Amino acid sequence: MKIHILAKAYALTIEVGTQETILEIKRKIEHCLGVPISSQTLSVCDWELLDGLDLDDYPIVTEGTKIDLTITRIPSFEPRKQIQITVKFSSRKHSIEVDRTETVGSLKEKIHIMDGTPIKQMMLFFTGVEMDDDFRKLSDFGVGEFSEIVVFLKTMSRLVAEPPSRKLSFVVQTSSALLDSSSLPVEMKDSSTVSEVRELLLGRKLIPLDDYIFIHKQRIMRENCSLRWHGVENGDCLYIFKGTVSRGC
Repeated sequence: MKIHILAKAYALTIEVGTQETILEIKRKIEHCLGVPISSQTLSVCDWELLDGLDLDDYPIVTEGTKIDLTITRIPSFEPRKQIQITVKFSSRKHSIEVDRTETVGSLKEKIHIMDGTPIKQMMLFFTGVEMDDDFRKLSDFGVGEFSEIVVFLKTMSRLVAEPPSRKLSFVVQTSSALLDSSSLPVEMKDSSTVSEVRELLLGRKLIPLDDYIFIHKQRIMRENCSLRWHGVENGDCLYIFKGTVSRGC
């Protein structure tokens, strides 16, 4: 059955079994939102749901039940280890959040989605040094919190092809309630989108037709963005859960 997890900034819908424990549900929330289990309190109508019990012990939890998620110890809570940087053009600038392990290539894709600037035209500079290797991490260039990255645009005569796609080998990890074999090895190009990964799994009938949330390093993945954009590397694990997620106010 589907239940709705409501927090201040998120509304998360997940598929659960009636015999799943509250602790297992918290583990799903940790994978989806990055909230540590120890920082979660789940309740229905101010009635706290205890880790050692399962949903069968709570008759008030049925299909479509809204469960409140309270997050404690906020000062020490860093769900995605993101930093804020500034991307500066000649006539405008943008503030953007990036992961510390993000690559130069994935940053270019983010700038393209946000600003519309063609990826092939971008040259990124930090402290006067060109970030000319799309596969290197931002941290390799010393990029940190509140860093400013300058974007120069190549003229049409200087355009070069985008870096060639690489083949990635990764694992899609599902919950045991979804499939008997919960670890699925997958090979795809790093330019493939999350939507294409989902379609591949559905086409091979490795997962049943349904709504799914993909998670990489405790970050919810965007369906229209590539594996490279999300920083997926060889040997990484993508977690998949039934459900949908939407951002609140």
